[in-house]
Amino acid sequence: MTASASSDADLIAAHAAGDPAAFTELVRRHRDRMWAVALRTLRDPEEAADALQEALIAAFRGASLFRAESQVTTWLHRIVVNACLDRLRRRRARPTWPLPEAGSGEPALGRDTMSERETAMLVHEALATLPDEQRVPIVLVDIEGYSVGETARLLGIAEGTVKSRCARGRAKLAHVLGHLRNADAGPTGRDGTRDGGQGQTRSRCGESP
Repeated sequence: MTASASSDADLIAAHAAGDPAAFTELVRRHRDRMWAVALRTLRDPEEAADALQEALIAAFRGASLFRAESQVTTWLHRIVVNACLDRLRRRRARPTWPLPEAGSGEPALGRDTMSERETAMLVHEALATLPDEQRVPIVLVDIEGYSVGETARLLGIAEGTVKSRCARGRAKLAHVLGHLRNADAGPTGRDGTRDGGQGQTRSRCGESP
């Protein structure tokens, strides 16, 4: 059986047994998703690249410790998340966030573009104020699109813990960023009611996986 036709578990076993091609194939299959997790979590391409490199080295060296109780993808992503968490802890005292890069066809900084960038900066800075234990589940569930169950397995915590940490983090974000939503909400209606930010603070974190 060729490496490309082998299952992920077969590749891990082959790598642990000394097959030099097995790990290369495993990385080829999952690097894009691992990169996405790192980039979404760290919000900095250089930091994400370094975290991914550290994660791949850890996976290469620790393949013999893999147990088939979880999927290989879950195991790999947990290693990536741990590498990202280590970097978040090291830089937490002075967080910095890069501006989104304009595409080649975009105009130079129009009013709308500047407004979008300013909003992105505010959101990034607000995320940076959260404790890691709240920020990472929010990134994984609300931004990266993992289910609560998948996030729980990635982080090695209970599903209820994911939900509660997400809920607390989202409440803080709603408070910090409430002025952004209020600016978009427009004037209050005749009946004097407005969502007040509650509707948009609901997230996948409160859903069942």
